[in-house]
Amino acid sequence: MTSDNDRRRGLLARLRGRPVARSRGRRRLGAAVRLLAALMLAGGAYTVFAPGVQAQDNPPLTGAAAEGKALFDVSCVTCHGRNAQGVEGRGPSLIGVGAASVEFQVGTGRMPMARQEAQAQRKPELFTDEQTRQLAQYIQELGGGPVVPEGANLHEDGNIAAGGELFRINCSQCHAFGGGGGALSSGKYAPSLRPATDRQIYAAMLSGPQNMPVFGDNQITPEQKADIIAYIQQTLKHDQDPGGFNLGRYGPSTEGLAIFLVGIVALVFTSLWIAGKS
Repeated sequence: MTSDNDRRRGLLARLRGRPVARSRGRRRLGAAVRLLAALMLAGGAYTVFAPGVQAQDNPPLTGAAAEGKALFDVSCVTCHGRNAQGVEGRGPSLIGVGAASVEFQVGTGRMPMARQEAQAQRKPELFTDEQTRQLAQYIQELGGGPVVPEGANLHEDGNIAAGGELFRINCSQCHAFGGGGGALSSGKYAPSLRPATDRQIYAAMLSGPQNMPVFGDNQITPEQKADIIAYIQQTLKHDQDPGGFNLGRYGPSTEGLAIFLVGIVALVFTSLWIAGKS
């Protein structure tokens, strides 16, 4: 009797445990199905929307930028790397410098550099104006940045008097009062403004090449930039020096040196004349 009762109890326990096991298995299977459905839904959504996002992140280049990329891959990639990301020890990244920086550096012949030195010097341009614009457009579409306004004459509506005041406050410390330039530290210098065009001056103010600070539109407005360019182009470059020889327009330092040398020579000859007479 005892063994029969034990068998019945064991059979009942097994029968009772089967539904529990089955219900747990069903729950696990349902969770797995739901997870698989969620993954398939997420993958489908990514497949649908990802191409549109990629197209927005990498828009096709315009015609001018495509021509600029071809020039870049031939003449600039060695120092600035593929996609202008820069090469350590050779050249910096150009992402974000904008068309203004390219137009100044390439348009004045400073780039490509002939050799590594303290400062890139102005030299005959390697590219034409059209090629320079194409390179600038490629860098602009690659990473954005400041852009020079359209047109060759950017000082037509400028106020010369206001530009002169702005120049003396912001520019004369380095470029001298006459725009002749001057020496800076560590072998660097502020170049003469005489050969600079309107667009080159504007681009320099926007990009801040070499040791020059950046004068964005928040610091100097576009109207004030036009005033400064008007003063440089119509006053500094066309002043006929009615006072006499300009001594390079480097400011009072050259004038003081000239006076010192002339005075010393005059004193020596005067001393010799007096000694001869006595």
